[in-house]
Amino acid sequence: MPFMADDPSRTLIELLEIVRKLRGPDGCAWDREQTVETLRPYMLEEAYEVADAVEKGDWDMLRNELGDLLLHVVMSAEICDESDRFSLSDVIEAISAKLVRRHPHVFAEGCNLTPSEVEKQWEAIKSREKKDEGFFDSIPGGMPALQTAWRVQQRASEVGFDWPDPSGARDKVQEELAEFEEALETGDTGAQREELGDVLFSIVNYCRLMGFEPEAALRRSNRKFMLRFAKMECILKQSAITLDRADLDQMEDAWQKAKVTDLSVDE
Repeated sequence: MPFMADDPSRTLIELLEIVRKLRGPDGCAWDREQTVETLRPYMLEEAYEVADAVEKGDWDMLRNELGDLLLHVVMSAEICDESDRFSLSDVIEAISAKLVRRHPHVFAEGCNLTPSEVEKQWEAIKSREKKDEGFFDSIPGGMPALQTAWRVQQRASEVGFDWPDPSGARDKVQEELAEFEEALETGDTGAQREELGDVLFSIVNYCRLMGFEPEAALRRSNRKFMLRFAKMECILKQSAITLDRADLDQMEDAWQKAKVTDLSVDE
């Protein structure tokens, strides 16, 4: 079959050839010495940059970051191909087969399912395929704790272990806060740490039931804080005050002024 002008298979082959050239004897010394282990932190970084581009709604940035992430997928597959583990074709064939297998309502039965029903069907098929796997074994151990909490709760909800509505989760947040207050009174730092962890876990659950992804919500708050802090610093500079010389009252006054002018973050 001839390639179309914008055929992604053609461009994917071109990318693979570039990677092979970089890994070859006449290629790049840095690329040649990479392993799947050394590339792991870079791949994680690229995945976060993709998420950042999505959050910003920056399509040019997203295109570029998806390309960077794709490079790591191709490079890692090529490294494994060099040692006869598997090839990029094997990776593509495996995910293609999985998508067809876990979407019988599309490729076999031809029936319509709601998004919730699709998720339950996916997990049911997955459970049959991985009979010896524990319920949470599919959640990566290296995933950030906030994202892990969200996925653990999401998985539990798929089998009905969940609050019927967000109010139950909200009450649980209050209950965990009360238990933390009790731990404060005892002076037991181990118990305090554990109860604070429970507070965080319950807040993640409340976010999920409210329909908010906790990672995205926290990233927004992080960005808001950093932007307001920068504005606070500018306000202080206008009064010839540097951060290292400002007292808490001066910073608080500048912070409140920054909040008033920070309309773009709150929109």
